[in-house]
Amino acid sequence: MKKIKPALILAALLLLAFGLYALQVVLFAKPSDTGFYFLQDLAFLPLQVAIVTLALGGFISSREKKERLRKIDMAINAFFSEAGAEIIRCLMAFERVPEAAAALLRIDTGWGAADFRRAREGLARAAMRADCAQGDLACLKTSLAARRDFMMLMLENPNLLEHDAFTDMLWAVFHLTDELLARGSLDNLPAADIAHLEGDIERAFGALLRQWLANMEHLKAAYPYLYSLEVRRNPFASNSVVFRD
Repeated sequence: MKKIKPALILAALLLLAFGLYALQVVLFAKPSDTGFYFLQDLAFLPLQVAIVTLALGGFISSREKKERLRKIDMAINAFFSEAGAEIIRCLMAFERVPEAAAALLRIDTGWGAADFRRAREGLARAAMRADCAQGDLACLKTSLAARRDFMMLMLENPNLLEHDAFTDMLWAVFHLTDELLARGSLDNLPAADIAHLEGDIERAFGALLRQWLANMEHLKAAYPYLYSLEVRRNPFASNSVVFRD
């Protein structure tokens, strides 16, 4: 079926309007009254357009914003389900996480807004330090490299460009990945290289934890069934469950 052009529809409506006005003049023989009401309708037209534009535009904008935020939340949860939670587990081997901070992140199904707020504040105060001697850099390199393509797809998601904190987190993980890949061998690294990698690990780990906590709070409010699953996979819980394919 051939699509009718908007210009043709507009022209038809204009012709119909003029035809009805002409019919009114012919039937009632009062062109002055017709002219008066025509001008009256015309005077109110800008006001009607303004009201409809503002009301309808605001409604559409609100709907679009909600839909955009929903897609962003879905993408962030997909990241942590597919890669983020496992990356946190890998980085935990290098981090000397204070027990007080770790305890704040042992989320359970009974948490409320006050618990998440307390965890955010505690995480902001926590002084975590990376130590390359604690973990296996080669294993971390392999794990991050395996997830690099997935993270690249996340960065190509246009909706996530509006989420600065999450995008910054992805770039921090990307930078750490590239630093590890840039080194052929991770054995007997100079002290300067080790210090640089420890700084990159601290930056990526802190950003990951902040976004992971925010995602958990969102799941608690919007998707309780997903929240229950992620609580069981919490890397900071002593009885954490790791699901494998």
